[in-house]
Amino acid sequence: MFGTPSSHPAVDRQWRFFTRVALPAIAAVFVLAGVLAAVMLLAARQANQLAADRQQALATTVLKQSMAQVAHDQEAVTVWDEAVEKVRSSQPDWPWLDANLGVWLHTYYSHDEAYIVDCSDHPIYTMRGGKRGSPSDYQPTRPVVAPLIAKLHAKLRLPAKTQLNEAEQSPGVVDLAMIRNHPAIVSVKPIIFEHGAPRQVPDRVYVHVSVRYLDADFAAGMSREYQLDQASFAPSARSDDGYRSVPLRSDSGALLGYFTWRPFGPGALMIKQIVPYSVGALLIMLVTILLLLRRIRHSTLQLEASQAQAQHLAFHDALTGLANRALFDERLTRALAEAHQSSRSVALLYFDLDRFKHVNDTLGHPAGDQLICAMAKRLVAATRSSDVVARIGGDEFAIIQTGVASVAEAEVLCMRIVEAVSEPYLLAGTKLNVGVSIGVAMAPTDARDRTELARKADIALYEAKAAGRGRYVFFAEQMDASIRHRREIERDLRAAIAAGDEMHVVYQPLYSAQSGRITGAEALVRWQHPHKGLMSPSTFIPVAESTGLIEPLGEWVLEEACRAAVALPLNSISVNVSAVQLRNEKFAERVIAVLERTGLKPSRLELEITETSFIESVANCQPNLAALRARGVKIALDDFGTGYSSFTHLRYFDVDRIKIDQSFVNGIDAEAGGSAIIQAIVDLAKASGMQVTAEGVETAEQSTFLTEAGCNSLQGYLLSRPIGVGELAAMCTKTAVGT
Repeated sequence: MFGTPSSHPAVDRQWRFFTRVALPAIAAVFVLAGVLAAVMLLAARQANQLAADRQQALATTVLKQSMAQVAHDQEAVTVWDEAVEKVRSSQPDWPWLDANLGVWLHTYYSHDEAYIVDCSDHPIYTMRGGKRGSPSDYQPTRPVVAPLIAKLHAKLRLPAKTQLNEAEQSPGVVDLAMIRNHPAIVSVKPIIFEHGAPRQVPDRVYVHVSVRYLDADFAAGMSREYQLDQASFAPSARSDDGYRSVPLRSDSGALLGYFTWRPFGPGALMIKQIVPYSVGALLIMLVTILLLLRRIRHSTLQLEASQAQAQHLAFHDALTGLANRALFDERLTRALAEAHQSSRSVALLYFDLDRFKHVNDTLGHPAGDQLICAMAKRLVAATRSSDVVARIGGDEFAIIQTGVASVAEAEVLCMRIVEAVSEPYLLAGTKLNVGVSIGVAMAPTDARDRTELARKADIALYEAKAAGRGRYVFFAEQMDASIRHRREIERDLRAAIAAGDEMHVVYQPLYSAQSGRITGAEALVRWQHPHKGLMSPSTFIPVAESTGLIEPLGEWVLEEACRAAVALPLNSISVNVSAVQLRNEKFAERVIAVLERTGLKPSRLELEITETSFIESVANCQPNLAALRARGVKIALDDFGTGYSSFTHLRYFDVDRIKIDQSFVNGIDAEAGGSAIIQAIVDLAKASGMQVTAEGVETAEQSTFLTEAGCNSLQGYLLSRPIGVGELAAMCTKTAVGT
């Protein structure tokens, strides 16, 4: 088209066009194309590098979260009273263990192996690949698991407050290790009682071990969910160009292998698409560049979305999408700082569902998860967009209400939440009504510090539960004093039980209503505090029951009473038993062991059980009571008339004696002829073949009416106050023992 200079005008015009317009334009096109090519090459390299770096950070974060998730999965089944009882049972309930501690973990959480190890490091249950195995399956994992169990026991020996981090319900140890030539996540958790149940001895705790292989299935899941192309686990880092790797190391630093993948390369994609067009016209090149830039932008947004998702997972609850404890703490700190700059307050609400465990036990964990999700939606709907709703535990939630002008605003929110949560739920085809208990603390009135404010909200929640649940309670200073007082009592009581020189047993005689002779005595524990003097049982017994100290204390009282009764001419010795003791499957064995050590005949021992604890602990009571009655031990029902008062239950459990509560005895009206209620109780008891004892007899009129009503024996200050064993022995020598 363009030729060399010529004398021909047409040729000259063409030449001038070529040299003045076309050549500079062509040169400009090529220069621009070169500049654009250079820019795109640089942008492609940077985009590839950025994408690879972000994916590497994402892979590292997801692996760490996977380790924490395995441990979190375990807590759904290891912090459970029934699990403790089942694993310690002498007759393993294999279907139950499969459905809750073994095969279920594989089915629901994709755990590859699960083991239950007793306190002697012997496996009592194994699961591999979703099937129950044999004890020999544990042997290949023992060298890896044994050190982790040792670490767990060491952690359990630490003070309770140092055993857990903020995201844990129970202490545990999790690590990466080689299991059957596979890199795997290995998590060790104790199978322990739930909150409020007795704490177990560290070396006697049964341990649950879960193994999640870092295998092809795991890598494929990460590849699908996080766009990690050709993800796999390999013994060594790939040397192929373009691959990225994350080393897998145990806590000891041992290298187990690498997680490798081919990073997403938006830059390479850009170059491949632009090469065919770069040889064309500048217009096509520019259009292609715009398309590629748009594509780059889309890829960058995808990467940013992946990063945002990882950030979301790090600060939000996986089940409900609400803020987790980490984000909750950060938002609470920020809210308190902003409140400090203004005149408004911050309300912190702590609450959990009432009887949530009952839902899990009756309908299963999936239904429990559905209830948690439904609860989260209702909380979000009941709050403002400026408030923070967080899930900080299993069924525990918290709300940060900001910009509060008065306590009334927080109270309105509490009422709104109670009303919203109390609406019926439809779960697994069942209509449920679930309540909520709320504890509230206000900043800066109650506290300015995040930790202190949370502590006081938790105290208020405890008071709400103690007051009957289904309500809200605002923190008051006297609550804190009450908690401190209970902790002081617990500390001193623990020391007193260990020392053994502050506790003593007194005995209140029982007299025959007809003959007036001593028929037996009731053993009562007394605590002579070195600084506070004689402590009332109503003060320290509830603390002992809530902390688990009632078991060693109760066993000590039982042995002291049995030892004293051997030397006394009494028909029977009565000892009070707590519901906590009755729930222990080893209780009957311990009572029989005490009888054998002291030499007391079982027929002379009578165990007194309160009516409420007896009825509410039917499933746990029956095996213990049946075993004791088979040996000849008698059973008495204390405080009869204050609970369910069902003679059907009493006949079913074959109770020997009922003790009419003092509140009925105090209500005897001599002028009106006594008490029709007491007369009815005596008549029904005698018709059922039971003995009747009246407690709290303080007047001669009461004694006369109770004797005429048909009571077998009487007990109270009119006859005798609680006395020492020496004084009781002296009374027995002066008064012939009756029947």
